[in-house]
Amino acid sequence: MWDAYKNGFKAYLQLEKSLSDHSVEAYLHDIDKLTEFLQQAHGMKTPANIELKDLQQFLQWIGGLGMTASSQSRIISGIRSFYKYCAMEDLVHKDPTMLLETPKLQRKLPDVISFDEIEKIISQIDLSTPEGGRNKAILETMYSCGLRVSEVVNLRISCLYMDVGFIRVIGKGDKERLVPIGSAAIKYIKIYLHEIRVHVPVKPGQEDILFLNRRGSKLSRVMIFLLLKDLVKKAEIKKNISPHTFRHSFATHLVEGGANLRAVQEMLGHESITTTEIYTHLDREYLRETLHKFHPAFNKKV
Repeated sequence: MWDAYKNGFKAYLQLEKSLSDHSVEAYLHDIDKLTEFLQQAHGMKTPANIELKDLQQFLQWIGGLGMTASSQSRIISGIRSFYKYCAMEDLVHKDPTMLLETPKLQRKLPDVISFDEIEKIISQIDLSTPEGGRNKAILETMYSCGLRVSEVVNLRISCLYMDVGFIRVIGKGDKERLVPIGSAAIKYIKIYLHEIRVHVPVKPGQEDILFLNRRGSKLSRVMIFLLLKDLVKKAEIKKNISPHTFRHSFATHLVEGGANLRAVQEMLGHESITTTEIYTHLDREYLRETLHKFHPAFNKKV
């Protein structure tokens, strides 16, 4: 009975949404889960006959299967897309997913490390080697600018405006942003450029990439992870530290120092201020003070 609905939904995902085969299969798997539940619980209702309470029971059922909140949310997202398609095709007159509550997801924040811990990690670098000089410049830049690991490995020489203290970063979705860079990072980039990189045989096409491996190619993301893991071990710091920890700590230290949240958002390249609030795990008192200080409604005379 559901085959016609599934085939129509599949065509909609492939032709109108232009989704990959993998994504289409994932959506159809969500619908298969729903029909499996319906067979067990209610007999095969059509999409038009399914009610909110059926979907709420379905949520309880998939929860009972041991699915995580994130897996449940993804399945609900697939069913919402299915009903969007059904509504467009006039296969249903009401959408039972409209009032369906998605399981709450807990956002796990990465560890924050102090400025002293960052200094301790960076101090483990052996500066007597060419790689050490490069690695010092990399970590100083990551912490100074709050860069994602992908942003630091893709950083270009043509994007350095060190005379005015800025770098141009190409972030997610190829969105560009200008980020201030600190004097320590500038110092070690200059040392790397003028004393180390000049001796590296650069591969064709890599001429503008700032940080190169000894063969003259762009560094991999994995290499930065391994570098940091080794330094953290040498520093005898027991926290779970990744390149992202440097970015998270950059934002946290700024906010704790009283930086404007919008400025931090701009430097991190976040589309939404909500993401910045989560990254910087602001306490409520700080938010309340900010609201009282800057929101016009709080300063309005009554």
